[in-house]
Parts: sequence; structure tokens; C-alpha cells
Amino acid sequence: MSDLAVAFDVATLEQALDLDRRLGPGPELAKVGLQLFTAAGPDAVRALRERGRRVFLDLKLHDIPNTVRGAAAAGASLGADLLTVHAAGGEAMVRAAVEGATGVGGGTRVVAVTLLTSLDPRAMPPGFERPLDLETALAGLLELAERAGAQGIVCSAADLPGLRRRRSGRPFFAVTPGIRPAGAERHDQKRVTTIGEAVRLGAGLLVLGRTITGAADPRAALAAARAERDEALHAAPP
Repeated sequence: MSDLAVAFDVATLEQALDLDRRLGPGPELAKVGLQLFTAAGPDAVRALRERGRRVFLDLKLHDIPNTVRGAAAAGASLGADLLTVHAAGGEAMVRAAVEGATGVGGGTRVVAVTLLTSLDPRAMPPGFERPLDLETALAGLLELAERAGAQGIVCSAADLPGLRRRRSGRPFFAVTPGIRPAGAERHDQKRVTTIGEAVRLGAGLLVLGRTITGAADPRAALAAARAERDEALHAAPP
């Protein structure tokens, strides 16, 4: 099953709650990222959960292990379903996040961010320029995340075929941002895929952003995304 998440990248809690009302009820997760969490803090998670929405807390934690452990525990105590950390923080840091998230007795799962979908091999930070074997680097970050106890990784759906070849059939959970309905704009993300492509490639959670939240009718746009996802699932081989 490929679940859907909607990025609640808005400036205020009031805008987040209005977006939730406009989306209507559904099983999709609300992705609370840096913009909303910086503006509204834990109240954003609490308020959305009170409305029955599952929350994907996308804070991309990246600090020393002890600090990340405490932050992950705080996020888990809010009842977030998922929490992101940067795999580049290292195995000890990712493990500390898992320990913090599980230590409060909740069901928060940690996923490790590999490479932001706004980057590609032609636009890497100093020290990561070409020649870069992207497939090898991502496979290494996946193995690191799993050794540390993380649920899975965050990566572009376009990265999944290479990762699965290297895994020789061993499954893994992947959260894929940069997802667009067929025919939608790319915006500022470089490595993007359509909903149908992401499903066929085996993405576990597809993150949708402005194509839903910026639509004149977000509820209708989300319904269309669900339909595109379901059509791809039904067409996928058993």
C-alpha cells in the first residue's frame, strides 16, 4: 500500500486548520514541516491530531546525538506517526533519535532523509560535486539508517530502482517527496515523479504539496490524487 501525505507548508496554525477543513476527512497524513512548526510549535501537531489527522513531523533533525534524542522524544510525546532526521548526521545520531522516539512508549517511527529532492548531482554542496555515484551514496545511507533502527528513508522515488537492485529483493520503507499528479508543475524540486510512477516503483508514503494545497479546491485535488494512486495500485503486478 502506498499511503499519501499532504505537506501543510503554511505560515500559521489558523491556515493549517483551514486547510485541514478544506481537505475534508481522510486517512492522509498531515506533514508538519519547519515552516508551520516554527510558527506554531507543538500546538500544530496537537490541533491536527485533535481533528483526527495523523501527523508526519518533518523536522529533519540534525545535531549531536544527545540533543536529537531529546528532540525525538519530545516529538514522539506529541503523538506524531513519523519523524524525520538527516541520515548525514551519522549512525549514532540516527540511533539516538530512534531511542528517543521509542523511549516514551509511543508509536512514532523515525525515517532518515538521504538527499533532498531539490538537489541533483549537478547542484551538490562543496565536497559532494561530480563525479558522484549517487546510487552508492544512497545505498550506504539506507544501510546506515537500518543499522541504527530507523523505519526507513526519505528519498526521491526516482532513486528506488537503483536501491532495490542493490537490495537483491530485500524490502525497505521509503517516503518519497517531490510527488506530482500527472501533468503538474515541478516547482523548485528537481528529482520528481508522478503519483503513478512512485506507486509502481514501490514508494511506501507519497508526499504531495502545492499541487494539493495550492489548488482552488484542495479536496477535489486530493480526491484526484487518491484516484491516481488507486489506479496505479490496481494496475501493479500482484
